[in-house]
Amino acid sequence: MAKSITRNYIYNLSYQVLTLITPFITIPYLSRVLGPNGIGEYSFTFSVVTYFVLAANLGVSNYAQREIAYAQEDTYRQSRTFYEVSVLRFLLVLVNLVVYYFVVASWQVSHTIYWLQALNIVAVAFDISWFFQGLEEFGKIVFRNFLVRILNVASIFLLIHQASDVLKYTALMGGMNVLSGILIWLYLPEHLVKVPIREWKPFRNFLIIWQMFLPQIAIQIYVVLNKTMLGLFSASYAENGYYEQADKLVKLLLTLATSLGTVMLPRISYAYAQGLQAEVKRYMLRSFQFTWFLTIPMCLGLMAIAPNFVPWFYGPGYEKTGVILQIISGILVAIGLSNVIGIQYLLPTNRQNELTLSVVIGAVFNFLINLVLIPRYQSIGVAISTLLTECIVTGVQFYLVRKNFGFFEIVSISKKYWIAGAFMFFVIFLFERSLQPSFLHTILVILIGSILYFGILIFLHDTLIQQGWNKISELKNKLVR
Repeated sequence: MAKSITRNYIYNLSYQVLTLITPFITIPYLSRVLGPNGIGEYSFTFSVVTYFVLAANLGVSNYAQREIAYAQEDTYRQSRTFYEVSVLRFLLVLVNLVVYYFVVASWQVSHTIYWLQALNIVAVAFDISWFFQGLEEFGKIVFRNFLVRILNVASIFLLIHQASDVLKYTALMGGMNVLSGILIWLYLPEHLVKVPIREWKPFRNFLIIWQMFLPQIAIQIYVVLNKTMLGLFSASYAENGYYEQADKLVKLLLTLATSLGTVMLPRISYAYAQGLQAEVKRYMLRSFQFTWFLTIPMCLGLMAIAPNFVPWFYGPGYEKTGVILQIISGILVAIGLSNVIGIQYLLPTNRQNELTLSVVIGAVFNFLINLVLIPRYQSIGVAISTLLTECIVTGVQFYLVRKNFGFFEIVSISKKYWIAGAFMFFVIFLFERSLQPSFLHTILVILIGSILYFGILIFLHDTLIQQGWNKISELKNKLVR
């Protein structure tokens, strides 16, 4: 297992950052060219097809990634898993395409845009990212994704010029998803060996795949349920707007914390399959430390800069978003930790049922607390219920793994980060109150906060900072040579 976790994390993170940056380039253009109706038509029809995409994916990707990682030293078993999973995904896609066709055909609407959206279901059949993630070959995935993403942006500016181009835009987005899947098949020959068809058993572990699908469904329910219930119980859809804007920003920051999960899942799966329990625990403690290191300053920093950031970034009328942002910033820590336990430990160690249990408990709690808070507090109530729900999910997961990782053992790792984060928070909170909301002032506050946080950790001799400095020194020496 010579592949670098740091390098793979950077690969995965770099693409996630690109995914987040490119909308800032295309959204202003598309909103003007296609107009509200065009954007709304695409958004609604895409939301419809998303349910079928989710069903076509089932829990296959996480299962397949784990199985490939288990067999990293067995090319034959890897190849057999690839063929079995590919056949299963093609069958699932076919079934969902048929169901999608009959559902859409029964509606008294123009069908053209829905047929074009079906390309997103087809794309599921060609997406084999799970195979290379299991092999920890993240470089290949990132290169493919960079290429397709850049081609996508260029195509939008070249082909989409007027409101009537919404069908062309729909075809372009779906087609790019299909192309993205096809391109990575070019890398396959060097990794596969021949496996007799009689040994292919695509339904070999279908029950496990279904079990891995359940937490995804539960997560989707309580993530979407917040916005659905807010729309139903609010006096104005503006409340959804306040919450949506804050939620988008927090989810953007979460990408930085959860990208490590994609990298660590195959590594921990491999160690677990080899019976290396000490290695599994070592990787997990590293993940916990890194999550504390990253999410604590993001959480406290976001709470501190929200009053300066929201007015100039969102514009007039979004004052309530600042309050929501300060409340839900806490989910950065909660989801960061639950990602480590759920995705990096429970899935690789065949405890997906416990992951499902924690998420279902969260979904039920979320529904009940929303009934109480939304009618009275509107979007603020949803923000509170979101924070409480994520804390409940994380708390349940800590309870489930209590025999493997002591709660206080994990919390003790965070002591230095809370000290540095708290000092940073109070300084920038007091400092930003004397500044007018502006882009430059927000950047200034972020820079001051970052310097304070890292400076205090250096003073406290934090091991992650020392390891990071050593990595930089090694890279510098290589470049000099």
